[in-house]
Amino acid sequence: MPRGGTLLRAGLVAVLLGLAAAVLQTPSGCPPGAGPVTPAPKPPASRDANAAQDSALPLPSGLVGVPVRLAEPAALAVLRPGARVDLLVVPAGGAAAEAVLIASRALVLDVVGAEAVDASSALYLALPPEQAQRAVGLPEGSRFAVVVRG
Repeated sequence: MPRGGTLLRAGLVAVLLGLAAAVLQTPSGCPPGAGPVTPAPKPPASRDANAAQDSALPLPSGLVGVPVRLAEPAALAVLRPGARVDLLVVPAGGAAAEAVLIASRALVLDVVGAEAVDASSALYLALPPEQAQRAVGLPEGSRFAVVVRG
């Protein structure tokens, strides 16, 4: 029988994955026929050089996927799956100078809606469970930013 801590971690991972799936669902404002974003690879016949570069990455073992909406969605234009970023947060009501590092060198799994100008864009990151819990446990109104790593 698993111990309480193991069950708690397993439950937290399940909740985070469910949250990620809910956030990545197609928004109601999308045109008809647009489906949810899935990380399934495209058939080789339909890929071009950019599509192969931009396909979502699988979730590495031991990490959890976390969707993040950036305060400045324009930053998504320079991000691609496989990039490494530092995830920063400015708590609700805080000044930009109060940014706190949540995760260092987080792996970008997918970039959703980089060309969108509304709130339908998101960054999908692979984080250790402790960092993921910190990211999703922040109060509403907290703003996320990323620093792109080389």
